[in-house]
Amino acid sequence: MRWTPNKITALRVGVGFAAVCLFGRGPWANLAAVGLTVTAIVLDALDGHLARRKNLATPMGAQLDILGDRMIENVYFTYFAVVGMVSLWLPVFFFVRGATTDFLRGLALKAGQAGWGTGGMLQTWWGRALVASRWSRGLYAGMKCLCFCYLGLDLALTRGPVALLGEIASETYALIGVGAHVLTWLTAAFCLVRALPVLLEGWKFAAGSVAKPRGAAKSAMQGAA
Repeated sequence: MRWTPNKITALRVGVGFAAVCLFGRGPWANLAAVGLTVTAIVLDALDGHLARRKNLATPMGAQLDILGDRMIENVYFTYFAVVGMVSLWLPVFFFVRGATTDFLRGLALKAGQAGWGTGGMLQTWWGRALVASRWSRGLYAGMKCLCFCYLGLDLALTRGPVALLGEIASETYALIGVGAHVLTWLTAAFCLVRALPVLLEGWKFAAGSVAKPRGAAKSAMQGAA
C-alpha cells in the first residue's frame, strides 16, 4: 500500500482515539495510551513532511490535517475534563477557538483566498510566522503532546486504587495537579495567540459577507422604487 499524507492523517486520528479509549482502564493501559499519544504526534509531523518532500500538498489535505488536529485535541481535552483532571472550560475553549478560525478560513476560501500558504488570507509576516511557520506548528504540537502525556502519566502513576506509585503525600499530589493546570492553560494561551492573526485578518471576510447581502437588498429596494 502506498502511503499518502491523507492516509497518515487518518491513521493519526485512529491512533489518537485508540489512546483515549485506553485511558482509565488501568495503569498499564494508561501507559500504553501515553505511548500511542506520542505516536500520534509523530504521525502529525510525518504527514506534513511527506506532503512537502513528495510534493503531495493539496488544499484538501490541508483541510484534513486541520480536521485531524481538531478531532484529537477536542477528544483528549474532553476526556481529561470529564474525569476531573482539567477545567471543563478547557475543551469549550478549544472547540470555540477551532470553530471560529475554521469559519473565517471558510469565508476566506469562498472569497478566493486560501486559509494558508502563499496568497492566503494571512497577509502580515507576523501572522504567517505565528500560524504557518514550522517552529510555531512544532512548538504547538510539542506542547499538546507534553500536556496529554503529563496527564496520562498522572493518571497511571498517581490516581486510583492501583496507581503505580501507590500512596503519595497530599502536597506532592497537589503539586502534580498544579503542574497539569499550568501546562494545559499555557497550551491554551499559545493556541489563542496562534489564532489571533486569523481572527484579526479574517474578520474582514466576515464583514464583507454581511455587507454584500445588505448592499444587494438596498439595490433591490432602489430598483423597486
